[in-house]
Amino acid sequence: MEFLERRRTLVEDRLEAVIDGVEPSELGEEVGHVALSGGKRVRPLVTLLACEAAGGDAEDAVDFGVGVELVHNASLVVDDVIDQSEVRRGVESAWTAFGYGPAIVASDGLLGEAFELFSGEPRAMQAATEAMIELGEGEATELVAIPGDEEEYMELARRKTGALFRAAAELGAIAADADPFTVEAFGEYAERVGVAFQIRDDVLDATADADDLGKPTGQDAEMGRPSVVEVTQLTTEEANAKAREEADRALSALERTDAADTEAGEYLRDLAEFVVVRER
Repeated sequence: MEFLERRRTLVEDRLEAVIDGVEPSELGEEVGHVALSGGKRVRPLVTLLACEAAGGDAEDAVDFGVGVELVHNASLVVDDVIDQSEVRRGVESAWTAFGYGPAIVASDGLLGEAFELFSGEPRAMQAATEAMIELGEGEATELVAIPGDEEEYMELARRKTGALFRAAAELGAIAADADPFTVEAFGEYAERVGVAFQIRDDVLDATADADDLGKPTGQDAEMGRPSVVEVTQLTTEEANAKAREEADRALSALERTDAADTEAGEYLRDLAEFVVVRER
């Protein structure tokens, strides 16, 4: 675990530095409340690991990884406003702590800081922008065109969660100056991991204890959100099996890269295995 902790520390240190530079101080407090309140940092770790697995150095991908984490946190602020969720990661959500207006401004601030980190590399800007478009389409679909079957649900999961995972890995490969084939392979790996992650997240929302999960459960059913157990005919066991299928496809995509003999590649494989069995 020391391997991962060193990389997580790189992300945390840079994230804190970015937040410390946010002005005015009121906005800094709000974005800090969101971004520094915990979290698994899965997406930025994917960025750093993909960079190393593609032959680069983790330090070269830190800014991109932090940028991905900021985009993710910005989306969580909006999710909590839509869902009226009062708790996120065991603390007050942004709108609960500061009000609706400041929460939306905080979301904008997080995105601004993120895109400043991407701005020096055109390929990074393209990958991040494409992910944001997909994420926005997913958020909109969730509100106005709820999926009615498994195929539509899977497309929503790809947009809402898979797209940002894809960008995380693509950004890592870009930081390593990988060729387009390699960037695409890492992207497919991470997108499928993200879809598996979302399926498992839906199952946990329906079955886990709120204290264990660190956020309210039963939200999908209460809000009429398109959870895999709400809009498909899958049982929770079948949904978990579906997540397993996506994880296996992720591993197949990873095999198309040169990650096999790297320690970072081993952790990427472990992540694909972990997302389908995680309990929080």
